[in-house]
Amino acid sequence: MKLQIRITRQILDELKKSIQELYLSDYIPWVVGYSGGKDSTATLQLVWTAIADLSPEKRSQKEIHVISTDTLVEQPIVAAWVNRSLTLMKVAATQQKMPIKVHRLTPDVHNSYWVNLIGRGYPVPRQGFRWCTSRLKIDPSNKFIRNMVKKYGETILVLGTRKSESSARAATMAKYETKRTRQVLSPNGSLQNSWVFSPIEDWSSDDVWLYLMQVNNPWGISNKDLMSMYREASSDNECPLVVDNTTPSCGNSRFGCWVCTLVSQDKSMEAMIQNDEEKIWMTPMLEFRNEIGKLDENGKIDDHSFRDFRRMDGSIKLYESREGTIPGPYTKEYREYLLRRLLEVEKQVQALMPSYIGEFQLVTLDELREIRRIWVEEKFEFDDAVPRIYSEVTGRVWPENTILSNFGQEEWSILTEITEGDSIEREMCSSLLMLTEKHTLLNRKKNIIDDIEHFIRKCYYADVEDALEYKKQQTNLRNGSSEHIARRLK
Repeated sequence: MKLQIRITRQILDELKKSIQELYLSDYIPWVVGYSGGKDSTATLQLVWTAIADLSPEKRSQKEIHVISTDTLVEQPIVAAWVNRSLTLMKVAATQQKMPIKVHRLTPDVHNSYWVNLIGRGYPVPRQGFRWCTSRLKIDPSNKFIRNMVKKYGETILVLGTRKSESSARAATMAKYETKRTRQVLSPNGSLQNSWVFSPIEDWSSDDVWLYLMQVNNPWGISNKDLMSMYREASSDNECPLVVDNTTPSCGNSRFGCWVCTLVSQDKSMEAMIQNDEEKIWMTPMLEFRNEIGKLDENGKIDDHSFRDFRRMDGSIKLYESREGTIPGPYTKEYREYLLRRLLEVEKQVQALMPSYIGEFQLVTLDELREIRRIWVEEKFEFDDAVPRIYSEVTGRVWPENTILSNFGQEEWSILTEITEGDSIEREMCSSLLMLTEKHTLLNRKKNIIDDIEHFIRKCYYADVEDALEYKKQQTNLRNGSSEHIARRLK
């Protein structure tokens, strides 16, 4: 049976020479993307060992920035691995006098997963509404790269992308190959004045593993432990290295966000829990992920009953069939339920997890502050539920005394009683009260009429049936007018 392994000493020597020549050919800083996975580890290892062989004078020609994006909802085993690796990198770079600077990037708190899901009420990401990737992963990296371009004029991204990952990836890489400069630098399709260098673009998954198993990691992590992590994330707990065309590779394992609902199952977390009883502490997280990503009989996320019948801006949108309204954000009740569940899961996990994970939170205090601000100041829910839910679940007092509104739980209870539990009527009253408070504190009254009109319009419908009937009447009137005009023109 013919083996598909291609990595040889000669190939590695040629690659090292190519990396060194590119490094010394200009003063443009490099930015190396590092996720902690096998491809980015192999890429950074190649760069590190190549530059380490240069003289100290040549080595200091430019800076190499290693960036790692933490979405704050990373799979906890992988997050702990990456954080430990970044710490070792900083120490090793100093000791070895390498021109390497390490950066851990995170999404802006205003755009974190929980702030969007629980704060704003965005429904969990799905193929038709994939709001997470850009906010959590792409934006932090692009912000860093843009700052580098702004400072230095240009930058070179060193990425562990490979053509054999998928046919789509191969097609994209081939497209930009035709526009290359200096043979190896492809233009970055989304960021001007940045170039992409992908030293392992022609490697297979097995080439990557062979390299990692034969060459020691220069910043001190164990590549064998990395392979073990991949093995545990495989359903069969296997990770063959020497393969033929019919042997599956553990390189197909994927690590991502533990809350990911873009896939029907989190197979890697399921496999980790199944293969290692010491990782059973992640079970509450997996159950929570399966709860928020529950599918209906048609394979679609089953959350319509938890969502407002109005869109985020209060408008009503019908399906093409006109048989129902397209649901909007999660309701107040469901957002509060999600926050309570999240804090409960965090409490369970913190009680069960091993010490090597270190300090671990599912949601940060900054995120909780932002969720609270959005609920009170943007959604006008002045009952201010975040501190109450936090205290009820954790048993701790909310750690600050900031007052976001002069209205509070007592006024909210009165409003609920007056409106007899009608949530839309209560929403309109609370919005108008908060608008009055807001504009009373401001000298400028500009836009107050527009704001009042907006919230009255938003709360115009009694319920979903009322909204559906109204939209159908509007549509019929428009169609009738069009038909009438068409008849007159004939």
